[in-house]
Amino acid sequence: MRKAIIEIASNAQMHRRALNTAHALKAGRAQVSDLHLGFESAAQVFTELTAERLRTLETLKRGGRQSIYALAKTLERNYSNVHSDIRRLIALGLVERDGDGVHVPFDSVEIHLALGVDAA
Repeated sequence: MRKAIIEIASNAQMHRRALNTAHALKAGRAQVSDLHLGFESAAQVFTELTAERLRTLETLKRGGRQSIYALAKTLERNYSNVHSDIRRLIALGLVERDGDGVHVPFDSVEIHLALGVDAA
């Protein structure tokens, strides 16, 4: 089961995690399966993952691989707004695009927040 884990973490913490994973992969002790996405604060999480982007992600996961046009129709949203949101979700690694459309490559997305705490 592949999942995306969104959490509060500094760039240094995310860099350390990536280096540790790379070393474990090189030594044959690990496999890449989960996406860890770190943000400096809870406010930044919800600036990037707006209510509409989360709804778009959920709708896309439920509906499976499809064109952005079909997704916009399902969401009853303007195509250009959905396209912009999909571009950002692709940049974050939460959505993938290929010749057959866009899709969510994860079984689940978890958001871990410690309220009142910013990344150290």
